[in-house]
Amino acid sequence: MSDDSPKANELFLSLVFSLQSAAWYQMGKIASPISGKIERDLPQAKMSIDLLIMLQEKTKGNLQGEEQQLLNSAVYNLQMNYVDELNREREAPPIETEPATEEGSEQASGEKSADGSGQGE
Repeated sequence: MSDDSPKANELFLSLVFSLQSAAWYQMGKIASPISGKIERDLPQAKMSIDLLIMLQEKTKGNLQGEEQQLLNSAVYNLQMNYVDELNREREAPPIETEPATEEGSEQASGEKSADGSGQGE
């Protein structure tokens, strides 16, 4: 199979689309096709983007116009979205662990002692 064969071109495009889709899933931009849930794994998303960048560097000067444009566009869009997700993660307030449950039980016991019911019986 030569580098310019239709089959090689199709496989190259499939590889780019596959890595691009994986990065979108890993950034939590689209639902996982397996679980149907939005899942985020930014280190894995970075790995997928890095693989595309490596392909971009290794194939420089060897791609047809459409292939080069697709790869450049995929890398650019993924990088911009990745930076957006990193910024969103840094700006997000820390998640507290079950404060409502603890306050609710304290409040309930506080209410009983405030009105005297359940005490000294």
